[in-house]
Amino acid sequence: MPRPRSIFPDPRHAPADAPLAIGAELAPELLLEAYAQGIFPWYDDDAGPVLWWSPDPRAVLLPGRMHVSRRLARRLRRNEFDFTIDKAFKQVIEACAAPRPGSAGTWITPNMQDAYINLHQLGHAHSIEAWQSGTLAGGLYGIAVNNYFSAESMFTKITDAGKAALSYLVNRIAPETYTLIDCQIPNPHLASLGATEIPRAEFLRRISRNSTRHLPRKSSIITS
Repeated sequence: MPRPRSIFPDPRHAPADAPLAIGAELAPELLLEAYAQGIFPWYDDDAGPVLWWSPDPRAVLLPGRMHVSRRLARRLRRNEFDFTIDKAFKQVIEACAAPRPGSAGTWITPNMQDAYINLHQLGHAHSIEAWQSGTLAGGLYGIAVNNYFSAESMFTKITDAGKAALSYLVNRIAPETYTLIDCQIPNPHLASLGATEIPRAEFLRRISRNSTRHLPRKSSIITS
């Protein structure tokens, strides 16, 4: 039987630095279809339509290859943070959506938050939390589909906590779970963490395996 035609244009022929599609609702089945093809949604502002992207090149972190600074390495050795998986997804996405210093808005709109909370409840969206003395200090959330994890956003309330959560995902969990961590659009900050740029064609080839893998459902404290 032929494979059903996707609602999205072929990402192999999408613009390198512009949306490949505009509009549509953030329904779970549509989001999963998008991520399975290496496409992700983004808003320019609260009032605009959702924009769907598949940039070229793509920023990725390879399992076990995140660069950990000396300061962060010392903090991890001292077990300054405890880590959990999926213990506080709603808190994490709300913290990621909060405006950053010097910015009045956020691309993580209430509509997008609801969509990813729904995906989390269905078992496809996950969060990694870093705690310090029982307080949520930092974390990240993303989507698990096929054989990769698309890291959507990260936040930090206590210095290095967000990076610590990312390190836990990339260096501790991913080597046994994913072939890569998608960081989407390259930038200097991601490069400082060890992210590399690969051509979109290579990225799409790597995620084409049809084997969805999820983070283990662990809500209890995991020490570093």
